This record gives sequence, structure tokens and C-alpha cells, in this order.
Amino acid sequence: MIDYIQAWQCIGCGKIEAPQPCIGVCRDRKILMVGKDEHERVLAELAIAQAQLKGLQAVLLQLAWSEPRDDQWERNWRALQQRAREWIAKPDADVTAAAAAD
Repeated sequence: MIDYIQAWQCIGCGKIEAPQPCIGVCRDRKILMVGKDEHERVLAELAIAQAQLKGLQAVLLQLAWSEPRDDQWERNWRALQQRAREWIAKPDADVTAAAAAD
């Protein structure tokens, strides 16, 4: 569960105070903040999800744009199924490969 920290941020200068509003010189609004560790964990999860999405997109693009010859439909379909099954079995392999390519 994410622990939020309530603080106050000035709408003019942007300064941040916690746990109570300032003495009235600025105009503050309530904001919620998260800790650095939680933020970095969510960023890491986001990077994994984006890499997995790239892998899925590659499979879908191949499916969408492949046009096998008339006598090769079943062979093509089986190859696409196999690629999808391999990705499902080891999505982290695609994530690792994508991270290495970047």
C-alpha cells in the first residue's frame, strides 16, 4: 500500500511545507506526496510493463501485417501461435532483451 504524506504547496512560488499550512504569506493548496522508494518502485514496474507491451505489440504487428501465400496459411498461423506461446511463457526474456537493446 502506498503511504501518502500530506503537505502544502504554494500556488505562487511552489514551496512545500508539511505538516501544516504556512503562516499566511503564501496561498497554499493541499497536495499528496509519496516517498522516493515508492516512486522508484512504481517507475521500475512501469518500465517492465512498457517493455512487455513492446513485446506484445511485435506479435500483434506480425499478425496484423503478415500475408502468407495461399498454400501457407496454416503454417503461418502455427508460427504466429508458437511465437505468442513463447512470449507468454517467458515475457521477462523480451523485457531483458529490450532493456539490453536500449
